[in-house]
Amino acid sequence: MSNDNKREPLIELKGVSKAFGNNVILDNVDLTIYKGDALVIIGPSGTGKSTILRIIAGLLPPDTGEIYIKGQKRTGLIEDGEDPIGISMVFQQAALFDSLTVEGNVGFSLYQHSDLSQQEIKELVAAKLEMVGLANTSDLYPGELSGGMRKRVSFARAIISNPKDDASKPEVILYDEPTAGLDPIASTVIEDLVRQLQCVDDACGTYVMVSHQDSTIRRTADRVIFLYDGNFQWEGSIEEIDTTTNPLVRQFFNASIEGPIRVIDPV
Repeated sequence: MSNDNKREPLIELKGVSKAFGNNVILDNVDLTIYKGDALVIIGPSGTGKSTILRIIAGLLPPDTGEIYIKGQKRTGLIEDGEDPIGISMVFQQAALFDSLTVEGNVGFSLYQHSDLSQQEIKELVAAKLEMVGLANTSDLYPGELSGGMRKRVSFARAIISNPKDDASKPEVILYDEPTAGLDPIASTVIEDLVRQLQCVDDACGTYVMVSHQDSTIRRTADRVIFLYDGNFQWEGSIEEIDTTTNPLVRQFFNASIEGPIRVIDPV
């Protein structure tokens, strides 16, 4: 994009490759995530979209290549050192602890890694739950929640931070298929929430999402990147989705079995 040179790079992947056995998932890819980005990575299943999120989050090491966080080269995984900015991740299946209450799930990192009092954490949790539309759910367990509610709990967990530690405040949120398995109405609630959280002062203004859902892509993305065969094959805006002649993009959004994307037989 022409104005990217004027924006601040927060995360940079340079020459990143990743393979699982003989299966090459990422092949020497470059990616820059800018401050204020609303970036959605799309492409067929099994092409490495979630792998990129896990590499960005510091949960999975690349085989080769370099990762820079706000200009600082990352060495190892997230537990090996602190990034100069906070990066949170919302997992596809919410990844909540079934044995913990909503409060225990949302406040988990603060209970484990801060010196805040229990009352202080309870108040922070309540504020984040209200922010995602789940006031008065602190004492419930994940099994008592709908799929959409569990997703919103995972959002609250991703944006909570220690007010006494600026470094814990997330500047980037990674969303892995946040509307997968939800009905259209619940998906709309989640899509709206993603955009609302981008505009909240004390939450995150930058996000990277992986999604297959047409409505989610169109309602949450400003920038779209198409991943296929281990590389980024196309980049454009939402408006360009319907005007590009790129055959991969055309086949993907037309849900056609005819085209350059190899169709995998599910049987």
